[in-house]
Amino acid sequence: MQTFILGIESSCDDTSAAVIGNCKILANIIAGQEVHKNFGGVVPELASRAHQQNIIPVVDTALKTAGIEKKQLSAVAFTVGPGLLGSLLVGTSFAKSFSLGLGIPLIGVDHLQAHILAHFIQNNEENKSVPQFPFLCLTISGGHTQIVRVDSHLKMKLIGKTIDDAAGETFDKSAKIIGLPYPGGPAIDELAKTGNPDRFSFPKPNIAGLDFSFSGLKTSFLYFIRDELKSNPDFIEQNRNDLSASIQNSIIKILIDKLKAASKITGIREIAIAGGVSANSVMRKRLSQTGLTLGWKVYIPEFQYTTDNAAMIAMAGYFKFLAKDFSGQSILPYARSQNN
Repeated sequence: MQTFILGIESSCDDTSAAVIGNCKILANIIAGQEVHKNFGGVVPELASRAHQQNIIPVVDTALKTAGIEKKQLSAVAFTVGPGLLGSLLVGTSFAKSFSLGLGIPLIGVDHLQAHILAHFIQNNEENKSVPQFPFLCLTISGGHTQIVRVDSHLKMKLIGKTIDDAAGETFDKSAKIIGLPYPGGPAIDELAKTGNPDRFSFPKPNIAGLDFSFSGLKTSFLYFIRDELKSNPDFIEQNRNDLSASIQNSIIKILIDKLKAASKITGIREIAIAGGVSANSVMRKRLSQTGLTLGWKVYIPEFQYTTDNAAMIAMAGYFKFLAKDFSGQSILPYARSQNN
């Protein structure tokens, strides 16, 4: 008998619904919110209002695309956190009502764990290669940067995290400094393709262990631009591509170096990445090259599963369903990672 899981994702500014039949994705619908580009970042109040408008049509479209009816669903999984509380409350409230109305289990899913489990989503390909346990996963997004040891689908241990800013936030803030639109990560990635990554150098944080720090790099970049503009008002315009390539190179070097250290400490050579920054073209290339050099088996997610999406929530929900790890109606969303 096939298990159908409805997944709902509403942690930030994308309203998404997906349906998974066992491990195979049947539908993954995402409604974005263009309004935030006008403000250079996500406005929480506007995001939660848009979720309220989008969630019913998105879920309806997902079910129709999957070709199933509500009564065929085995459970509903939803993002319980971390994320914007107002946005999470919309998804949580809908999922609770949906579960109660249909009399099916409710499954709360941690957003960051779901990013990791996106590696197990099956499309139409046969014998897709998936990470073997235990593996290390570098989860990199706008709000989080973590290294996680994954021992099973539901057993994960945080072994490294950012002590201040996240890698994705550093991309976005650096992009804003040099006049690029939000979201800044993709804009920097595009400009960096024709830039010199070694043109400018920035100090590397000296953080012991497997933790990260990006606040110093971000500040250094800001002060460097400020000082250069004093002598040349056109400095940014004349060097935007090289600046993009150089700051990108600095961020990725920090990430790869910590991943190397984690592999050496744990002895694990099964290495994965996840989250929005895993879509960065240089990050993907550098990780693949490092894997070949060090004998790692590397797993890089499909582009459609790097950013926030409900397919990963449904996937995590499927594994929790098999383990009968259900949530009660009293479950509440959380804004900050429960692992920090």
